Amino acid sequence: MPPTATLVAPPTEAAPRRTRRGLVLGIILAVQLMVVLDATIVNIALPDISSSLNFSPATLSWVITAYTLAFGGFLLLGARAGDLLGRKRVFMAGIGLFTFASLLGGLAPSGGLLLAARALQGVGGALAAPSALAYLMIMFPEGRERLRALGYYAAVSIGGGAVGLILGGLLVQVASWRWVLFVNVPVGLVVLALARRSLTETPSRNGHFDVLGAVTSTVGVTSLAYGFVRAASNGWGDMLTFGAFALGIVLVGLFVMIERRASEPITPLRLFADRSRNASYVARLFLVAGMFGMFFFLTQFLQDVLGYGPLQAGLAFLPFSVALFAMSQLSARRLVERFGGKAVMVVGFSLSTLAMLLMTQLSASSTYLFVLIPVLLFGTGNGLAFVPLTSASLAGVRQEDAGAASGLVNVMQQMGGALGLAVLVSVFGSAGRLVVGQSAAAARTAFVVGADHAFIASTLFVGATVLVLAVAIRGRRATARATAEATDGQLSIAA
Repeated sequence: MPPTATLVAPPTEAAPRRTRRGLVLGIILAVQLMVVLDATIVNIALPDISSSLNFSPATLSWVITAYTLAFGGFLLLGARAGDLLGRKRVFMAGIGLFTFASLLGGLAPSGGLLLAARALQGVGGALAAPSALAYLMIMFPEGRERLRALGYYAAVSIGGGAVGLILGGLLVQVASWRWVLFVNVPVGLVVLALARRSLTETPSRNGHFDVLGAVTSTVGVTSLAYGFVRAASNGWGDMLTFGAFALGIVLVGLFVMIERRASEPITPLRLFADRSRNASYVARLFLVAGMFGMFFFLTQFLQDVLGYGPLQAGLAFLPFSVALFAMSQLSARRLVERFGGKAVMVVGFSLSTLAMLLMTQLSASSTYLFVLIPVLLFGTGNGLAFVPLTSASLAGVRQEDAGAASGLVNVMQQMGGALGLAVLVSVFGSAGRLVVGQSAAAARTAFVVGADHAFIASTLFVGATVLVLAVAIRGRRATARATAEATDGQLSIAA
């Protein structure tokens, strides 16, 4: 057997035929789209949900938060469960739970049942998403094939948020808010049917399940996420905010201590042994924190200042999705191979930083053309850079750690969103309060002033992404040398 076959997969996960790979990639992309869509598609429906189920302004945000907390909190547990119990088994359990919860939420007669359904959706997504990305790692070996698959994955991961706004606006406008949940049901059923026939089960592994690690990671990450969410609504000085952060930090510290001794850790600490991989995690955290501002505040700007309807506001992001998809394909098929991942990431996220900087110049008299330019620029930059960023997070990971590595990618994305929400909303509120007046014009001015300051914070976050990548990511020669050393080591073990 040639050396590459030893590295790609063990005998139980032999490389499938090209047609089957395409089908598996389709399943992976469908699942990722479902998970990403559900974080944004409900945003457009919030006003209708509020009036239908009598949510108060204080409790309405929990329609989003219930999903976010459950998804972020259970990601590490869901990721490692796939590695230990079998990825197909855990993947299908996650999709089944997500589909059932979507149906339950769409039928919900009360706010309490809707929130419970949203939390179940989050748990289902946390089980399914890491296994989906782990299958991508298994089916597509490092190099050109994986880069091309990651090009599609990146387009769905980032562009899916904009698609959610468009689809959500359409469903709310022509049907009802319940269809933003019902739409997951037929997709989930089709994915389950295809996954049952197409995915290969990975063998379960004997050993002690890291119960303490599971508890401390789940509660710790959930507590940190709740701290960020609470800070956005109640401020950084709130006692519950402080308590959530304190509990989260203590539990995460305890989690690290447990993982150092566990025989089958939830998150093997060897994943943090690679400098470039660590840098990619931190960069993703900052990127998503900054990117959150574009969707969160620009959606409100389009509706509250420019007077767009829900569907119009969603369609306004279509150029972002088009630019993102085109550039991600160009990056995966040409640029990374020619110039190296580090160069493409630095250039791409520099363009994204420039886009955020342009958004700080929005005013109450700005037209959509002024919005379109930074939106296109941001889609271009993220499309170029997101593929090599994800590749850096997964490069050199052992097959048995694929799920755990995928879980870390998703955790950084979720924590970045929570961090961005907390910081940007705080900046927005502080700046907006400086505008005096009770008229509609004063309210629009206050929003624009607050949003401009929030975009400054977003610019700093995305700029920090560029700095981290420029300083800490290895260049092409260093990466090739590290890969060769890792290859020699794995071949020695295999021999």
